[in-house]
Amino acid sequence: MTARVGLFAAILTLGLPVTMAAAQTVMVVKPIRAGTPIAAADLAFGDGTSADGFSDPRDIVGLEARVNLYPGRPIRIRDVGAPTVIARNALVTLVFRRSGLTILSEGRALGRAGAGEPIRVMNLSSRTTVTGVASADGTVAIN
Repeated sequence: MTARVGLFAAILTLGLPVTMAAAQTVMVVKPIRAGTPIAAADLAFGDGTSADGFSDPRDIVGLEARVNLYPGRPIRIRDVGAPTVIARNALVTLVFRRSGLTILSEGRALGRAGAGEPIRVMNLSSRTTVTGVASADGTVAIN
């Protein structure tokens, strides 16, 4: 299995096209805990198919595991996501921009999100729940 992982990492590093049999899917080689970034060395091809799984490892490298991942099980699309920039219960700045007007407020994240992902936040001033989009700098843009 180690030689397979080394070859796999070399293919990703060189940017060579990955070819594989139709009945293979991307799996992890060791258990990965939720919240851990996924590296090329963590991945290998396994036998089997999954309708909502990955067939190209380049689609997974750099993403974060949203759930615990185990060897021998295909990685599904909903199991990974963008690296977390806002953690649950974190204090965040809410930003509302419209026609040259900018309003800033403080809120508490009700979930976790990566850059560009939707997130629910409780506005601490009004105690209302709003939905916005997480930014890479940790702020939440409200539409």
